[in-house]
Amino acid sequence: MSSQPPDRARVIPLRPPAARPGVPASAPAAVPTPVPAVSRRAAREPLWRDLVGDVLRRERQAQERTLKDVADSARISMPYLSEVERGRKEASSEVLAAAAQALGLSLGDLLTRAQGELVRLAGRHPAQSRATPASSYDGLCLAA
Repeated sequence: MSSQPPDRARVIPLRPPAARPGVPASAPAAVPTPVPAVSRRAAREPLWRDLVGDVLRRERQAQERTLKDVADSARISMPYLSEVERGRKEASSEVLAAAAQALGLSLGDLLTRAQGELVRLAGRHPAQSRATPASSYDGLCLAA
């Protein structure tokens, strides 16, 4: 056995302690604790692609259909549809319409369900437009 002390991990901060705002130069560098992905996600509004992907996946699973079956029916590659369902890809309106149609939905149905999820997750109701305060239309409009 060696009489040398055991190796210790050496932490090299990306910024020197003096360069960090609010930390005096003599203070020891604190090791940041990782923030779980769940709490990071809860702190911000959900992304549209996540909502649409969740709706597509839930509908597919409710119909007890496989990813391959829906992808073949929609004429989309299976890996791409999987990425869309997981919110990793921002699908075009044509891809979303094809996936919705393969599930027996219209594009409007898909977007309405995604809007409902957005309202539910954001914990608020859609704002009323100033131009049409008496309007009973509760829809969604996407413009490119």
